[in-house]
Amino acid sequence: MIPNVLTVAGSDSGGGAGIQADLKTMLALGVHGMSVVTAVTAQNSLGVQGAWELPVEAVRAQYRSVVDDIGVQAVKTGMLASAELVEAVAELLAGTDAPAVVDPVGVSKHGDSLLAASALDSVRTKLLPVATVATPNLDEVAQLTGVRVESEEELRRAAAAVLGYGPRWVLIKGGHLPGDAVDLLTDGSEEHWLRAPRHDNRHTHGTGCTLASAIAAQLAKGRSVPEAVTAAKEYVTGAVAAGFALGGGIGPVDHGWRFRAGF
Repeated sequence: MIPNVLTVAGSDSGGGAGIQADLKTMLALGVHGMSVVTAVTAQNSLGVQGAWELPVEAVRAQYRSVVDDIGVQAVKTGMLASAELVEAVAELLAGTDAPAVVDPVGVSKHGDSLLAASALDSVRTKLLPVATVATPNLDEVAQLTGVRVESEEELRRAAAAVLGYGPRWVLIKGGHLPGDAVDLLTDGSEEHWLRAPRHDNRHTHGTGCTLASAIAAQLAKGRSVPEAVTAAKEYVTGAVAAGFALGGGIGPVDHGWRFRAGF
């Protein structure tokens, strides 16, 4: 049986991030991807020109339609836009017997806001407590906790702050720091430091969505959290290295890099 993985996120019309990146990642990693669309964006390589969230009842209906009939082995969340959507999705996750990877998307690669300021408290108190793994980048850590990370040594402090809201594991993504791309995965007692060489490639749109989806795909295959995150990091590192120009701005990572590399 092919594992089923569900993404609950926004649509990226440019195809580099969001639902589109999630489904490409899931296909590349050998699982069946399904989707609950939470918002529609007008988006390209230059930025987000517009965003429209879907009604809560539409999101809830999509989720129940998929989960009640097909079933899921893992769920990944991305852009949830509003407090109402965050709380509805958190409630749905709490009632689903499957690991949940929460990517607390706050802003796009270009700095465009994808989460209402009023929704931050709902992310802290409703969504993070039901997460198996939370995957914030350093900007999202600052947005959620007020902790600002300037060096690798401060990643532990950031992780502790996010774990304080209740996820079982947190992966603090240190990609914005200088030097190697280093991330910290921890549950508060166990630590895993994941390092990869930094590739000189500006075309990195969709990195966070891709990583979270890759983790969900590996969890759906039955891997432990550390195993899933390690495998996902390897996949996304290759995707970043193969990122390509698209349009006039920042291009996407290459979700199909393994196919083109002959893997």
